[in-house]
Amino acid sequence: MSPAIGAEDYALARVPHGVRYSWWSVALQRFGQLSALSQFLLGATLGFGMGFWGAFWAITLGAVILEVVSIFVGVIGVREGISTSMLARWTGFGRGGSALIGLAIGISLIGWFGVQTAVSAEGMAALVGADSAAVPMLALFMGLAVTAIVVFGFHGMAWTAYLTVPAFMILVAWSISSALVGHSLGELVSSVPPGPHLTFLEGTTLVAGGFIVGAVITPDMTRYNRGPADVVKQTVLGITLGEYIFGLSGVLLAHAFRTDNVISIVTSSVGWVGVLIIILGTLKINDWNLYSSGLGLVNIVGLVFGRRVPRVPATLVVGIAGSTLAAGGILERFTDFLILLGVAFPPIPGIMIAEYFIVRRWRGQLETSRAAGRPPSTVPTWVPVTLVIWAVSTVTAKYVTLGISSVNALLLAFVLYLVAGRLGLVQGIGTSVTETAREPASEPGRLTEPGDG
Repeated sequence: MSPAIGAEDYALARVPHGVRYSWWSVALQRFGQLSALSQFLLGATLGFGMGFWGAFWAITLGAVILEVVSIFVGVIGVREGISTSMLARWTGFGRGGSALIGLAIGISLIGWFGVQTAVSAEGMAALVGADSAAVPMLALFMGLAVTAIVVFGFHGMAWTAYLTVPAFMILVAWSISSALVGHSLGELVSSVPPGPHLTFLEGTTLVAGGFIVGAVITPDMTRYNRGPADVVKQTVLGITLGEYIFGLSGVLLAHAFRTDNVISIVTSSVGWVGVLIIILGTLKINDWNLYSSGLGLVNIVGLVFGRRVPRVPATLVVGIAGSTLAAGGILERFTDFLILLGVAFPPIPGIMIAEYFIVRRWRGQLETSRAAGRPPSTVPTWVPVTLVIWAVSTVTAKYVTLGISSVNALLLAFVLYLVAGRLGLVQGIGTSVTETAREPASEPGRLTEPGDG
């Protein structure tokens, strides 16, 4: 086993081709991100306010939007082998903008890590009949368990997915089947939604906005793929199956029980198995929240303080902090803030895609350094026009309600950056030296996967 994978995971370096994984191995983790209890809630929200086929088409359009964004930024990740927050340095944001992205990713994902940990702990306490005093200890235990997995890096997370995703699918299928016994599928599909009406655009916005942060951090995952074709396959499979299977199941449950609170139905219909569902569901999605948050912290420290902090200590810091805050119940007060922060994410891939594929102001640096197996040696300190575009697009996503807000922000950022590039406004102010990646540029032996010969 290569120490670089188990410890640092090339946090500030390119991932060599020799340590990359087969597409299905990464796809399983992508599917694990989408096959979550939160997707049941999303589906139930749609089903509470929409008919089955209306929800179906909202999920379809939302999934297509997410797939397009994920594929484009994912291809950048697989070509360059660099994490999202670091890659932003040469895809329009420069040193300063990259630090802001790392900060946004770090705060957002560690926040959701804590919130999901707390929610899972409350669900477990309810299922086992424990009183509220046990919730903080359960939250701390679950948070630290995920932290222990992420410390081992991508390899440990891959093996976690191999074990938890199939088990989670089997248990959830059993739970849904048990819950829907006695309900006619035809009647559920044709039934009138029980709650206030949701429009098609509102439903699509919920689907696309619900995973936009996951789409933005796609390079953190696809840098371990072996080629662009792998990115396409894993994205289409993972997002499509995740959105349809869990989203539509939530729709049916909402119609069957006439409520949008279906998590308790899923977890309580099969007794103690509900506890396993919660544990498995938390492990396989929360590890990526923590992983990308740790990478963001490594990037921030390197940019702001000019020092390289190892990934493992960074992961431990954010993991312990998130677990402690979850145990204290503090993070539940920040849910609205985290949702607001998510508005700032859609413009990021729009700018990155426009810069990398069309404007190409810093594409040459990436291509030249790629041959040497290292990141570029210099980076623009600030790119002022990008920060203006980012701010304008974010405000648009927040206050303009016409259409799909996240798509509006992404497309606006894409178009504005193209215009700025054509007018010669995409210019860096100052040049900074990139902190040297110490991992060897040579390709160490690849880690084994199930099924490898």
